[in-house]
Amino acid sequence: MKRPKVADSMSPYCFKKILQKVTIVKLPLPVKRLVIVTGISMLVFFLLCLLFPLKDRIEYSTTIEGSDGEVLHAFLTVDEKWRMKTELNEISPLLRKTILAKEDKHFYKHPGMNPFAFARAAVMNIAKGKRTSGASTITMQVARALEPRKRNLFSKTIEVFRAFQLEMKYSKEEILQIYLNLVPYGGNIEGVKAASLLYFKKDPDHLSLAEITALSIIPNRPSSLVIGKHNERIKQERNRWLMKFAEDGVFSKKEIEDAMEEPLNAYRNTVPKYIPHLSYKLKKSFKENNISTYIQLNEQLKIEKLTEDYIRHLKLKNINNAAVIVIDNKTNKVISYVGSASFKDTIDAGQVNGAAAVRQPGSTLKPLLYGICMDEGLLTPRTMLSDVAINYSGYSPENYDKKFNGQVTMEYALDHSLNIPSVKMLQQLGKDKLVYKLSSAQFQQIKKDQRKLGLSMILGGCGATLEELTGLFAAFANNGIYQSPRYHENKQVISKTEILSPASNYMITEILSKVNRPDFPLNWMATERMPKIAWKTGTSYGRRDAWSIGFNKNYTVGVWIGNFSGQGIPELSGANTATPLLFRIFNTLDYDSNTDWFEPPASLEIRKVCSATGLPPGIHCTNLLSDQFIPLTSSTIVCAHIQEIKISPDEKISYCLTCAPASGYRKKLLQVIPAELQEYYLNNNKPFEKLPEHNPECSKVFSGAGPRIVSPSNQTEYFISKKDPEPLLLKAVAGPDVSKLYWYVNDQFYKSTGAGEGIYYLPGEGQLKISCTDDKGRNRNIRVMVKYAAL
Repeated sequence: MKRPKVADSMSPYCFKKILQKVTIVKLPLPVKRLVIVTGISMLVFFLLCLLFPLKDRIEYSTTIEGSDGEVLHAFLTVDEKWRMKTELNEISPLLRKTILAKEDKHFYKHPGMNPFAFARAAVMNIAKGKRTSGASTITMQVARALEPRKRNLFSKTIEVFRAFQLEMKYSKEEILQIYLNLVPYGGNIEGVKAASLLYFKKDPDHLSLAEITALSIIPNRPSSLVIGKHNERIKQERNRWLMKFAEDGVFSKKEIEDAMEEPLNAYRNTVPKYIPHLSYKLKKSFKENNISTYIQLNEQLKIEKLTEDYIRHLKLKNINNAAVIVIDNKTNKVISYVGSASFKDTIDAGQVNGAAAVRQPGSTLKPLLYGICMDEGLLTPRTMLSDVAINYSGYSPENYDKKFNGQVTMEYALDHSLNIPSVKMLQQLGKDKLVYKLSSAQFQQIKKDQRKLGLSMILGGCGATLEELTGLFAAFANNGIYQSPRYHENKQVISKTEILSPASNYMITEILSKVNRPDFPLNWMATERMPKIAWKTGTSYGRRDAWSIGFNKNYTVGVWIGNFSGQGIPELSGANTATPLLFRIFNTLDYDSNTDWFEPPASLEIRKVCSATGLPPGIHCTNLLSDQFIPLTSSTIVCAHIQEIKISPDEKISYCLTCAPASGYRKKLLQVIPAELQEYYLNNNKPFEKLPEHNPECSKVFSGAGPRIVSPSNQTEYFISKKDPEPLLLKAVAGPDVSKLYWYVNDQFYKSTGAGEGIYYLPGEGQLKISCTDDKGRNRNIRVMVKYAAL
């Protein structure tokens, strides 16, 4: 017959069946009575369990552990106790053996209470007329710790009942674990882990026999035996117990002798308070009792010292704070986390976590943008970009030095961190593609604000944290594969996302590893043995944030420097403020490293391109250079900056296929320069050969697009001061065949100008229609709204 489950066997129906079977077997009357009493007792016990469930919910102190398992930070419980959870693997055989020998020799044999111990204690107490011996098992002591009561017979009865409940619910190992977590050690210290850490500065599985024995006697007399105050008395009591262990044969003679000779110099220490910013962050995010991080304490302390000393020097310039994150690129583990220059600095808000604060990222997102553009086939390192004045619906970005550079290569634009080429490429790529990649890399604020972001995001017009940016650059160190930085141990499957192809990632890394660039810190001389790194700097608008993030094969280091108040400082910059600290940290982590550099992937190849455009050379290209490219991805459009143009014999008129005469012309190789570059050359007095004016009688001329009005911006509202009104600038960009422009306001002629020249117009209030017509009759209109206000 199948044996019923324990719970089922206690049902009234089953109990009735038991009585029937007892009757059928015809047991002796005393036995029958014993069976019935036992059954009723069990039934009553289970009913009591339903009415009075076990109160076994225990609140533990949250502990933050380092990579070696050492406690780096801990928090008090709500009732202000140091009650740290001792895990089963922290209960060493020595600890188990010593505690059981002293507290409960028959722990593994009794069901929660020891009747023989009860009988012995009763006889001794009656014989001596007072309480001289107790009979509480470890399980009963756990029951008493869970529900403290006055020590009397009624309380003892409840302890026995609770002990049975504990034995039903938990294994013996778990009960011993709970005991070691709740046993009091004086003051607000509970549990062997908190006691060993606060008194001996070590984990419980590293305690010696003498230390375990010394701790085991404290709970019996917590007020008269205080470690640090009564060490001599504790030592005497410890040795008395050690002698008892020797008499009982618990330990060998040699072990006892060594333990008795061990001095007791312990006293109460303070709880470790390392990595405070990360500790508070993890405690808030997770409900676990013991949170294991990958922080390497030695490296953490070195970087904290470097950061604090560095900021102490910058305080003279009113630059007061910094944050640093270090990621091990082989494992993606965060091995160092510095949230501020000093957590104890109450004057400059040292408790603020700068590593998790949302700030403007400056130019730090440019490497990702250019990498995406290369994956989209828009760029290669030698592709030429125009660094000239631009205007996108009123947005006119400027370079850091407020100068233009004309034509530059993509790699020059990146390693010089030029703003205008990056904005142009974002406009060409589309900001949604960049937002998607950043969202895949867990940029939470950007993901939240994606509908509000515009072209300015590539220059820092968005929100990002040092945590996010360091995680992004760690992807550059891992072949373009992003995975979330690992701050603590968890069993979740780590997801990986490709944000750049291996080929584009390698090209970006090579550009960022150059040292002959303007953001190399001034007066930095300690680079002789510094490991090779790739890095990018950034400075936010108003010089509020300075960034420098670098990586090699071993580490990714992110540095932020600024003020938590948001105050801008004229001397603050990514190159000269943040990068020196970045270099010092790499010198500390990876000094004189011989680590191999990144290898080019098989998907990357070399080709010849025209030096003037960076495109595959055309038949007239003569100056060639080598360039990296991605086969089947990079553009294959052939360079056409030199074209064979049909011109009149006097070289004053050019012809196209539509208007070229049958004879009377000659051919000439001429460079075709875009209109925006021609304007740049003119404004900067740079000589260039203009194309002859196109045949004025050509019918195709009049079907082309009109001049592009760059100021004012179409569909824009302008507010003009009533007290001191300023005129609007009228300016347009026209084709190379245009020499004169005609301006109209509300269909009324205003003035004429040369191509590329600007004029000023003071408008009246209301809506304006502004028109620009070139000397070929091509026209462009825009509309603006003008309002006068007391500004």
